[in-house]
Amino acid sequence: MTNRSHQRKSQTERAGDTEGAQDQAAPRALTDAVIKKCKPDKTRQRIRDGGVQSLFLIIEPSGVRSFEMRFRRPDGRPAKIRLGRYDPTKKEIKGAPVVGQPLTLAAARALAADILRRRRLGEDIIGEHKAARHCQRTAIKGRDGSTFGAVVRDYMREYAQKETRNWRETGRLLGLHYAVGATTKDKPGERKDGLAARWGDKDVRAIDAHLIWQAVDEAKRLGIPGIAARNKGLSEARARALFVALSSLFKWLHKERRVITNPALGAYYPETAKVRDRVLSRDEIRWLWAATETVDAPRVTGAPKPFKPILRLLLLTGSRLNEVAGMTRCELHDDGTWHLPGARTKNGKPHVVALSPLARDLIATIRDKGSDFVFTTNGQTPVSGWNRMKRRLDAIMLALAKKEKGSRATIPAWRIHDLRRTAVTGMAELGIRPDVIELAINHVSGHRGGIAGVYNRSELWNERREALEQWSRHVQVLVSDNVVRLPRHGGAA
Repeated sequence: MTNRSHQRKSQTERAGDTEGAQDQAAPRALTDAVIKKCKPDKTRQRIRDGGVQSLFLIIEPSGVRSFEMRFRRPDGRPAKIRLGRYDPTKKEIKGAPVVGQPLTLAAARALAADILRRRRLGEDIIGEHKAARHCQRTAIKGRDGSTFGAVVRDYMREYAQKETRNWRETGRLLGLHYAVGATTKDKPGERKDGLAARWGDKDVRAIDAHLIWQAVDEAKRLGIPGIAARNKGLSEARARALFVALSSLFKWLHKERRVITNPALGAYYPETAKVRDRVLSRDEIRWLWAATETVDAPRVTGAPKPFKPILRLLLLTGSRLNEVAGMTRCELHDDGTWHLPGARTKNGKPHVVALSPLARDLIATIRDKGSDFVFTTNGQTPVSGWNRMKRRLDAIMLALAKKEKGSRATIPAWRIHDLRRTAVTGMAELGIRPDVIELAINHVSGHRGGIAGVYNRSELWNERREALEQWSRHVQVLVSDNVVRLPRHGGAA
């Protein structure tokens, strides 16, 4: 081989080793501040960490940051291993860091140091990692019935999709990915860094309470594995959601005799959500109604989203957000009723809502765009973007409150679901019987639960219609321009 061909071969090997990345030598150890300042480029960047041997920060053109180790295998071949995504929150997860989970800079260094130590002891880290990945893919593909990746799919197919309404969300929590509009016949994919991928090759009988606790604690502090956290800081709600999904999975596995014990029974159970009692005051109802006039902000492309009629219908009917937002035209009948199938209600029971004239007028404002969904912007799915809308709605309501009550006026935090409680409370204050209210909003408890619910099968249809119409008339008077204003010290100021 000539020197020139040898040089070309060496250059080719070096180019293949970099995989198009740009090496940037760091004169000193990385810090979170330095990582934050590093901007993505058109090509992948690789920045060496001076704090730990063989550790690199990888910056993708998309802006995603992750940690990677690069070294040579015992036979001299170059090798690399991706440790996990960079976690900028600085909140450490208890327990030793593992490959695949979000890592702070300190956790990445600790994991890299452990890998270097194991290499010095003679372990072939890359070989073991590739073997584990191969086992994961083989186990999932083979459906051997014992790995987490396999049993999650069995659980979804044999139980969750048949017995639960929110099976897509359950699969999402457990690390699976369903396409928009997917049915029970569609096979799911895997969410990157989700539990189905992270524990894919792990025998479910080897998953104990401590491992479940680690995943739940990660969900609480950083976010559910494989799902980007919407809000920063600790979240008991995220922890509860993942715990419930895992608990249900292992309960089914125990029932099917695929595990001897349910490890979730010995795991930490996140704090139960506090019972909410937030009800909008009369002033807040007026401000809400007025704010809906301008909350449908125009988008960059397309028409404004129809939040105004949805918010008002939530208040008038006491229905749940998903029920109203997912309303279809085939559910609406000419007699002024809205027929919800059991598949769309929380308790699984069909429900008929007697729409008041005001509610029917709101629905009539939405033109038929060739979709069965009443409230949609793309014709294929219900309207979305609720978090952004809620922030805009709160700002408009507060501005109205300050204009009316003065600059010191405030509005306590509230959620969209509080409109349902507001409707129930409002009907009760109008003197409507509790059992009629529960039937009107399809809520089975209290007066309709227990023995009373078993033996009293009356639907009280006329009373339910009158209850919703009476509440609608009350709201209409309350938000009209002719309503008598409350004293300045009243309401939620």
